Amino acid sequence: MPLKIAVQMDHIESIKIAGDSTFALLLEAQARGHELFHYTPDRLAETATDVVAALEPLKVKDEVGAHFSLGEARRTSLRQVDVVLMRQDPPFDMSYISATHMLERIQPDTLVVNDPAAVRNAPEKLYVMRFPELMPPTLITRDRAEIDAFRAEHGDIVMKPLFGAGGQAVFRLTEDDLNYGSLYDFFAASFREPWVIQRFLPKVSDGDKRIILVNGEFAGAVNRVPAKGDLRSNMVRGGAAAATELTEREREILATVGPALREEKILFAGIDVIDGNLTEINVTSPTGIRAVAKLGGPDIAGMIWDWIETERGQN
Repeated sequence: MPLKIAVQMDHIESIKIAGDSTFALLLEAQARGHELFHYTPDRLAETATDVVAALEPLKVKDEVGAHFSLGEARRTSLRQVDVVLMRQDPPFDMSYISATHMLERIQPDTLVVNDPAAVRNAPEKLYVMRFPELMPPTLITRDRAEIDAFRAEHGDIVMKPLFGAGGQAVFRLTEDDLNYGSLYDFFAASFREPWVIQRFLPKVSDGDKRIILVNGEFAGAVNRVPAKGDLRSNMVRGGAAAATELTEREREILATVGPALREEKILFAGIDVIDGNLTEINVTSPTGIRAVAKLGGPDIAGMIWDWIETERGQN
């Protein structure tokens, strides 16, 4: 029997389908005969007895400019659908956290992917700190003295906001960079939470590898190479996708991180590795499915739906 699937996402009108992993998941679900519904996080509501949303029937087509059609919105209990895909993009803020609390209430009647409690408990630049032996030297703080000491020890560093996404506000500071004081003041005025301070990895110019895991197992990988003159390899910032193979070090990283993700009930995750160093574990709205497929890699969307269908007793 077809599944009823509701996807909680930024409005589908705004996405760029060529590289959008949510869109890849929707195409695969539709091809399998499942029934799709669309809603944005602001249409989510919790009552004393239920969690509801204004669901719009959704059809998708892999055609730029005509990639979706929506039916009439109907107020629906999310317990009446089989699966909710929690796929809105960061920032991981109080709005995001609130949605995880609300979606927890519909379990186990409805399967939520990724598990909302796991998403809430695994903010990407904090969760990764559970694996210090796999990481470059990293500091989470907004304390000037701590940053000064870290900088004195490691020289070139990278500063970025703890809950940033998509390469926003990522800065490299060289050992003698005169912008350090101004950048500290900018971060202090802009971000209330701590920041990530990390030793700069010169081989980022060779690429920042996105490795995708499904239920803790390797599913595919893509090497994201920064545009000339840019530190950031994110494809939304001009990074170029290239085919890649896993190194022995990366397999060691997967052997450690994969079981932890599976135990946390995180079905779909993307880890970032630079020169054998784990830098992030992405669980909120991981990307990379379409990039891997375009480079001749595995059908990751199919793997995800195989797991979901099995979990819901469809196989």
